[in-house]
Amino acid sequence: MQQEQHGNKSAETCEEFGPRWTLFAAGELDATEIAEMNEHLLHCANCNATLAQENALLALLSSNRTEPDAALLAGCRASLEDALDQEEEHGWLRRAISTWMPGSWISPAPAWSAALLLLIGFSVGILGPRFVKHSIAPNSASQAGTSTTASTLPEIANPDDSASSSLSKLDLHTANFAGINVFPSSNNEPPQVELQLNTRQPITVQGTVNDDEVKSVLLYFLHNSQRFDADARMNAVELLRARNNDADVRAALCQTVHTDQNAAVRLKALEALAGAEPQDIIQQTLLDALVDDHNPGVRVEAINALREMAAKGQVDSDDHLLAVLRDRVQKDPSTYIRLQSAAAIRDLGPRQKF
Repeated sequence: MQQEQHGNKSAETCEEFGPRWTLFAAGELDATEIAEMNEHLLHCANCNATLAQENALLALLSSNRTEPDAALLAGCRASLEDALDQEEEHGWLRRAISTWMPGSWISPAPAWSAALLLLIGFSVGILGPRFVKHSIAPNSASQAGTSTTASTLPEIANPDDSASSSLSKLDLHTANFAGINVFPSSNNEPPQVELQLNTRQPITVQGTVNDDEVKSVLLYFLHNSQRFDADARMNAVELLRARNNDADVRAALCQTVHTDQNAAVRLKALEALAGAEPQDIIQQTLLDALVDDHNPGVRVEAINALREMAAKGQVDSDDHLLAVLRDRVQKDPSTYIRLQSAAAIRDLGPRQKF
């Protein structure tokens, strides 16, 4: 009988917390409510399962977020600026005409108005060709100079040319991403990569991730994440994973963990850092993600990676690391992360008070 009453009480408590798990997972509750719900999680397996579902849903929604295309935004801004410039130019022209030829000149005296228009037309017919004739030579010279200058500029290589030749002449700042094609290789060799870019004419960079030209373009995708969609950045991270011991690649992956707006891309970058050297840089990146990232899936990956490194003896147990782990034990809204942080402290040394 007592067990039945306890079960009914637990069910009522779960119904009370039920509508708030979504807000709890999103971090939208105040400190008092968070503490109350954390206390409930310690004794309720059903609510732990509900919270896990909410966290998974939030991670899925974050990974599928559609970001505006940078090229489209730039085109819209340019169109708007052109429209404003044309409107201002037309307004200035109308004001000038109204100043020199107000309507009062024409309406009251149509005869004088007709004579004035004839005089203007006659003057344009006589003097116009002379001005045009004198202006042809300078304009021609200017065009010749422009043509000569353009001829001295390096031309972008055809897609059939080598990747090295094309990339050396490619201005990535004005290039638009067209697509990435990956072709698996045999004998455990790196896959062949085909990067398609739109510049003044389409260009294709081909090779493996071990080619510096391919690596440079992939790194550019990560360093300029606002210009490229999440799929392009995800592909770049996945391809660069094979070179995570390269200093440039390691730095780009760490930057992606810190700054990319897409949680799925940040999560993929954390996975790509697994096993990279030196471990102190990776350790700091994992700690930053564990403390600062608002997505619970990213924080879970960070604490899992830290525990895996600790199990392999690759973590330096210093005061900063222990302070971060103690902070997560006390403050992280995820029960899993709090438990894993406590376990990491136990793994790193003698039991300490926290």
